[in-house]
Amino acid sequence: MIRYLSLAFFAAVLAISAPALAQSTARAAADITGVWATGKKGGKVEIYQCGQALCGRVVDADILRTEPDRRDVHNKNKALRDRRLKGLVVLQNFTGGPLKWKGGPIYDAEKGEGAKRGSLELQSDGRLKVSGCFLFICRSQVWTRVK
Repeated sequence: MIRYLSLAFFAAVLAISAPALAQSTARAAADITGVWATGKKGGKVEIYQCGQALCGRVVDADILRTEPDRRDVHNKNKALRDRRLKGLVVLQNFTGGPLKWKGGPIYDAEKGEGAKRGSLELQSDGRLKVSGCFLFICRSQVWTRVK
């Protein structure tokens, strides 16, 4: 009798806690903070909490390993070309979740182009689709989590 009661108790506890556990697991899987490989020239961007939103900054790239003091030389705005690439904020003010965030501006340091608005979408395979549009031209990249 005690054996059946403990089994019934365990089943009841599991039934009560399973939805909460699943929800916290889904939230953890949808947490996009951390370092992401951009898939282009060894680029890595760290997505971090900035106030109530998410932002992203350049933390590594092939060129930064050979030129750690590399500047934003491709920027269309000549006044901004002296900014250091390492630590450069390329994603700003993204809110939403748990699978899709919207915000901006978003900046592609390799091309020196940006968009006022963009989106981040966590794919079912755990990769992150990063998109931005300027006028009628939209571009997307798929990033892979590093850590």
